[in-house]
Formats: sequence, structure tokens, C-alpha cells
Amino acid sequence: MDAALIGLACCAVMVLVGRDHPIGVAALAFPAVDLLLLYALGLYRREALVEMGETLGRVPIAAGAGSLVAWAATAALPAPFGSPDAHLLFAAAVPCFAVAGLAARLALHLLRRWGAFRRRLLVVGAGRRAWDLVWMLRREARTLAFEVVFVHDDVMGEVDPRLTADPTNRIVPGLNGLLATARSLNPDQIVVAPDERRGLAMDGLLACKMAGYPVSEYAQFLEREIGRIDLKRLDLGWLLYAGGFVMGTSDRFLKRALDLTVSAALLVFVAPTLIVVALAVKLDDGGPVLYHQDRVSRGGRVFRILKFRTMRTDAERGGAVWAAESDPRITRIGSLLRRTRLDELPQLFNILRGDMAFVGPRPERPEFTRDLSARLPLYNERHLVRAGLTGWAQVNYPYGASLNDARSKLSYDLFYVKNFGILFDLRIILQTLRVIFWPGGVR
Repeated sequence: MDAALIGLACCAVMVLVGRDHPIGVAALAFPAVDLLLLYALGLYRREALVEMGETLGRVPIAAGAGSLVAWAATAALPAPFGSPDAHLLFAAAVPCFAVAGLAARLALHLLRRWGAFRRRLLVVGAGRRAWDLVWMLRREARTLAFEVVFVHDDVMGEVDPRLTADPTNRIVPGLNGLLATARSLNPDQIVVAPDERRGLAMDGLLACKMAGYPVSEYAQFLEREIGRIDLKRLDLGWLLYAGGFVMGTSDRFLKRALDLTVSAALLVFVAPTLIVVALAVKLDDGGPVLYHQDRVSRGGRVFRILKFRTMRTDAERGGAVWAAESDPRITRIGSLLRRTRLDELPQLFNILRGDMAFVGPRPERPEFTRDLSARLPLYNERHLVRAGLTGWAQVNYPYGASLNDARSKLSYDLFYVKNFGILFDLRIILQTLRVIFWPGGVR
């Protein structure tokens, strides 16, 4: 819908600018950058698609910022690529693209109210695992709505009372007629999620698969829908035989090339900001500008991370502790730096040195890593790749300072390590813009 309506908006821009003004090939950047910024600002995330209030303020910002970038490119290039009338394109593109983005989301909202985008799901099992599945799908799934029917048999364990307490949950008995049930419901997906697999009749599931109904295992389906690995009911057998956790030589080369390119370009771009921030930190309390701290990266290697100092010089006299909400140790300028993520900018030098990557799991302190690896399964597997300035966990989960927060972030880190790819890195870099402009949970 965005692509179609932005195409119509381009036609409106051409009409407003008029035939007397040359457009230039670079004008194609206007719709392209607008679509990129709609993605970067989180307007295709579930919360933005479900809650209209999340989108109303961001769509005009995406249209304005995208048009500003495209205007700079169009104005800088010579004809026939650029246009001397780029300012007219900018003036017409901002309102047209903003209206197009808002119209697409209004149409989505109306279609959802009429029941569009619902997928029919047939879940084999109605126990605790099935309850967890539905609970997470309703809050995190990329699919906006599901119609769920549960098929249960006594050999699969007890029915979870939370499912029977909800009258909208339909539970049908028996597995012998699974194919007939599938044909009557015509599900988009069959998910196998029993608490007890022993005695599970596989012939019915195989018949459904042969009849053309997609059949997925619980962990596989959930990983695809929510973008993380469920650690609560982690199946090591599935993790062993599932694809992923492989990074070839070409992957490592491309990732390093991306790290060097992005970090070097950013250092040139933010050099004036680095000077201003350094002066602000120094003038705030007279202490050192930079903060050096041991962190853990790929293979468990410890390196010295660079950050702008945001806490008092005596902040850790009693040892290493997680930052707390409204932490009294944070300086006046430090609070602003943390909220805007400016304190992280010196880590660009760590990336150039090879200590970190631009995208990867957040680097933790050795003291915390030893404790978390002893308490969380597979925690050390996040060190299969270099730690990152940004990452899949960082753009999906707010700052956390507890064991539960670490467990939640680990589920995203493992998903990243399992599904690593250069295009995945580019997606994360784009989504980092949303975290910068709309920070949440910063301490």
C-alpha cells in the first residue's frame, strides 16, 4: 500500500511542480528514501501497525527527512541527473508523501477492523506449550491476527486451564481425524506444540503435509513469527538440527567491510559532535572525557571499550553494578548523553580497531558475563560473533539491568547469531535510527 500510494504521490508532485521545471533522474530518490525511512523509523513494526497513535507523528517525519536527503542529492548533482529546481520538488514531496503514508495506514486500520490479514492456525496440543505459543503470538507476532483452533488428545498431556477459560479458544478432540479437521478448517499453518510428544501419531501430520498444508514445529514457527528464540521451552535437539550458526569466509569479509565503511563514514560525519560532547563532559565536572572499561567480544576475548564518561569518577568504588533507573551516579550531561546515545560514539574507534563490529550482541563486562553464563543456558554462544555498537536485541528490547532482562535479550542475540547475514545487518542499522530518535528504557 505504501509503494502504491507513494507512486500516486509522485504523480501529484509532478503536477504541482509543473512541466516547465526539469525533474532530473535523481528525483527517483524521493520515493526511495521515503520508503527506507518509513522502515527505519519502525513504521512496519507490529506495534506501529496495530496502534495508529504510534504512526501519526512519525509518518510526516519520515516524509520530511526523506525528502530533505533526496533534495540534497538532487540539488548537488548536475543535469540531467540533478535538478536546479530541487527546492520545488522538496516543497511538493513533503505534504504529498506524508498524506500517502497516513492514507496507507488508515486503509490498513480499516481493513484490519473488517477482518483482513487474519491467518488460520491449527495447533496440535492444548497444554502449557500451546498457551505460551498463543500468548507470544498475540503480543509479538509479525502476523497481525490469528484464528486458532487446538487439536488435543490425552496422550499429549493435560489441557492448560488458561486455554479453556477463554471462550474464544476452540479445542477439538482426537488426532485420528486430523486431516479431516484440517480440510474443514483450511488452516494457513499447522503448528505441532504438544507438551508430551511420546505417542504422538505422525501419520496424521504426514497426511496433512502431503495434502498441501504447511506443518511446522513449535520452535521453528515461533522463531519465524516473533524474531527471537524462545528460551523458556528451548529444545536443544531442534537447535542442533536447525539451520544457521554458520558464518563463512565471504560473510566475515563482507561484515568487516561494512564495519569499516560505516564507522569511517560516521566518524567523518560526527567529528564536530565529538568535539562538542568532549568539551561538555570536561566542563561538567572537570573529570576525564573518556571512560575505559573491560568488555567481552567474540570468543570471550576481553577488550577496552571507549565511551564518553557519563558517571561520576567515583561511581564504582564498591565494584561493578548494573545501572539503575534514575541512577544518582550519572552526571548532568551524562543523562543527556545516555538518552541520545551520544556516549556510544567513541566505540567507532573500537570498530575500526577490530575489537567490535557495527552490528552484534551488546558487549558485557567480564564480571557480568561470568555470572550470566552460569545462570543462562547458551549465553556464551552469543560470543560466536563480535560484540556490536547496535544489534538485534538493542533495537527490539529496551535497556535491561536484571537476570530476566538478560534472558530476554539473549533470545534476540541467539536469533541474530543463528540467522546472521549482511542484509540482516543492514536492516538493523536502518532500525537503529528509530532507537536514536525514540529512545526507550535508557539508563
